Amino acid sequence: MKRTPFLNRRLHLESAQRVPDGSGGFVVTWEALGSLWAEVTALHSTKRAGPEITVARQSFRIVVRSAPVGAPSRPEPGQRFREGNRAFVIRSVAELNARGRYLSCLADEEISI
Repeated sequence: MKRTPFLNRRLHLESAQRVPDGSGGFVVTWEALGSLWAEVTALHSTKRAGPEITVARQSFRIVVRSAPVGAPSRPEPGQRFREGNRAFVIRSVAELNARGRYLSCLADEEISI
């Protein structure tokens, strides 16, 4: 029997919004959609060195309670979870199991080092 996820971290779900910058372009801002309790598990990490900067990427599985498709509280790819200064960009969302009570989100956190 599978264990029940331990939802012990409060994350804020955010969605990217394009806002005109007044010069014919736009800037991306993040709109808060609400808070969700989550279980966060680190999966793997990579490091990529460029000519000017090195970027470390950590992948996570983030489990949250399920919400109906289309509900603002249901995470979607391209959105992000925020915890303080940390941001986890959501790559995919799927039901954790056949019961559909929880969602499993694969997300990445990137840090310049």
